[in-house]
Amino acid sequence: MSENISVMDVRRLYLEILKKSLMHSLWYNKEPVDSLVMRNLKSIAPSIFGHPRGNFQEKIEGRVWPQYAHTMIGLPRLNNLQLCMETAINEGVEGDFIETGVWRGGACIFMRGILKSYGISDRVVWVADSFEGLPRPNEKKAPADKGDKHHTYKGLAVGLEEVRQNFELYSLLDEQVKFLKGWFKDTLPSAPISKLAVCRLDGDMYESTMDSLNALYPKISIGGFLIIDDYGAVDGCRKAVDDYRAKFELREEIIPIDWGGVYWRKVG
Repeated sequence: MSENISVMDVRRLYLEILKKSLMHSLWYNKEPVDSLVMRNLKSIAPSIFGHPRGNFQEKIEGRVWPQYAHTMIGLPRLNNLQLCMETAINEGVEGDFIETGVWRGGACIFMRGILKSYGISDRVVWVADSFEGLPRPNEKKAPADKGDKHHTYKGLAVGLEEVRQNFELYSLLDEQVKFLKGWFKDTLPSAPISKLAVCRLDGDMYESTMDSLNALYPKISIGGFLIIDDYGAVDGCRKAVDDYRAKFELREEIIPIDWGGVYWRKVG
């Protein structure tokens, strides 16, 4: 076996284990059983006690908010992120990598792991989040967000220090990880990002998605990728994407990833 094949095998194995670890699927059968009281509390008040863990298949598909995992996006969307990043790397698409809306940081940790596995030292993973949960709906600015309840889900508010610690758990916190703390409308327009190879949006709401698109889509290199986590899951997110594409007459095909996520490759 040649050295190049051996390196490829080690990289593949590392990234597969990293995905399973981030999803907490390696220890699924070892999780402690919730008490009846806790299960009832979760079902009655998910915004306080967190959404139910769901079964193993639901976790893999990214359909539940897991109790212990560092990502909730599921295996198909992690595989898509890997595909987009490796394509950009192998084809020399210029730019950094960003996720807007990171929760516990798992997808961004995976991004940094991919760069590490390829020995890339001149690109940055940008980690953009309020680290305080989602904003209250601004119905004047974004009527599509009327009645949105994401700001009430306390489980979505994960602090910056916790996310940094999660990076450290995987030995992936270094100078190639940059944090953008604050509402997207405040941080993204002035972020010191010149080019992006992969841009992953997970803002759920119309306003958050539109703010991210306005600030970041022009910075995606030709041949780069835009990933929308909630296009098939949240009406406000889908409307923001459709409105942006209509305004700028974008014609790239929207490609489904799974039941919720989509992506496309920028061609012009």
